[in-house]
Amino acid sequence: MESIEHVNYIKAPIAKVYKTLTTKEGLGNVWTKKLKVKPEIGFVNEFDFDEGYITKFKVIELIENNKIVWECIASDEEWIGTKVSFGLSEKDNVTTVTLIHYYWRERTDFYRWCNYNWAMFLYRLKTYIEN
Repeated sequence: MESIEHVNYIKAPIAKVYKTLTTKEGLGNVWTKKLKVKPEIGFVNEFDFDEGYITKFKVIELIENNKIVWECIASDEEWIGTKVSFGLSEKDNVTTVTLIHYYWRERTDFYRWCNYNWAMFLYRLKTYIEN
């Protein structure tokens, strides 16, 4: 199994980062405007990237200001069954975000493209929150 792992440091309180990653307003400004999200275990978040299908992530873990885990239940075939985890920690008003997209079956060109896009996601998250 393969995984994509990234870390970024955001000059903001952890609560602000957590809220951005769990709300329609936050994810709408970072990822896509076409979405349905709710910070509730068992809820199925939906993201539309105009690719002909809706990406659906079931919320499987929420620890406020600490951890968010989603399981992909619908999307591109390579994403189905994978999980995305956002680990959060804070020191001196800087929040560390550790993103791990795991349970990939193999390292493909799509995997490599997604790796790049997750890095861009973290960059947009940082830019949105700090500005």
